[in-house]
Amino acid sequence: MIFEIAQIEVKPGTEAAFEQGVAKAAPLFKGSKGCHGMRLLKSIEQPTHYSLVVTWETLEDHTVHFRNSEAFQQWRALVSDCFAAPPNVGHVTEVLIGF
Repeated sequence: MIFEIAQIEVKPGTEAAFEQGVAKAAPLFKGSKGCHGMRLLKSIEQPTHYSLVVTWETLEDHTVHFRNSEAFQQWRALVSDCFAAPPNVGHVTEVLIGF
């Protein structure tokens, strides 16, 4: 299991539209090969900064299967107008679970 973490900065005033776009895109992610779920986190201190966390079975499920799919194109069409800059995307794996 891996986690995709996309750091996304949106244009001021587009927060609601971005959140609605992510909500509309949820089925696109959930229907994709190897996707186990997603969540959208919003910064308290910087309200135009979001973290999108998507759980994938494998790295390739995200980087190959999803990125090369029609679902990815639909996802970007729903939210890309809100982006202030390209998202910064990385992948992590869990090494320790606390309490």
